[in-house]
Amino acid sequence: MTSHLQRLLAGLTLFITEFAITLVLGALGVVVFLAIGREVFDQDAASFDAAAFRWTRDLFGSGRQQWVEGVTFLASRNFITITAGILVNWFLLMRRHRWYSLLVPVVALGSITLNLALKYLYHRPRPLLPLVSASGLSFPSGHAMISASFYGLLIYLVQTHVRRPLWRWTLTAALVVLIALIGLTRVYLRVHYATDVLAGFTAGVVWLVVAIPLLKQLEKRVKNRFKKPLQSTEKQPI
Repeated sequence: MTSHLQRLLAGLTLFITEFAITLVLGALGVVVFLAIGREVFDQDAASFDAAAFRWTRDLFGSGRQQWVEGVTFLASRNFITITAGILVNWFLLMRRHRWYSLLVPVVALGSITLNLALKYLYHRPRPLLPLVSASGLSFPSGHAMISASFYGLLIYLVQTHVRRPLWRWTLTAALVVLIALIGLTRVYLRVHYATDVLAGFTAGVVWLVVAIPLLKQLEKRVKNRFKKPLQSTEKQPI
């Protein structure tokens, strides 16, 4: 078997594996999301949401904690948009990595756009008596969805590029804790039901799982397309 054929088979195997994993995880995520949505519309999740309100109040305390608002701000649209812009410029100007400069805004802005569309589709009002002012619809939680996709992307970058295991897993654990805290603070502040947060996490992970492999394949196709003209213009040896 020639080396060219071996590389072709290896690339085909990698593509099929990535596609299968993406398909399975995406399908499972959609099933879970639709199941949560059905429970919300059937009013079967009311007791779960009420218990979640009580549990987060016992966890964080009955008085409103100032740090809770700081944590929830880390997944606000304004903060994520600014942070994504900084990352895009860093990858584009400092690291010279054009794919990441495309991946970051697609994941961040795509997650925000998809969340608005899902909110409009389900049209669920927010909980009564919130501890802070909040506008818009409730299901799914935008903070939960954006944090799962954006900070999940950071986890992907950490796992891909941080070589030292101690740093790699420490940063990953910190980001996972941050994602969980953002979801819990939204329930504690009574601006979202727990089912909103779970659905937001699910939709964010599904979006991330779909976006990364698709953009990786797009990057490969673009690179191959640009290589062919360059190779054809090179002078052939006599």
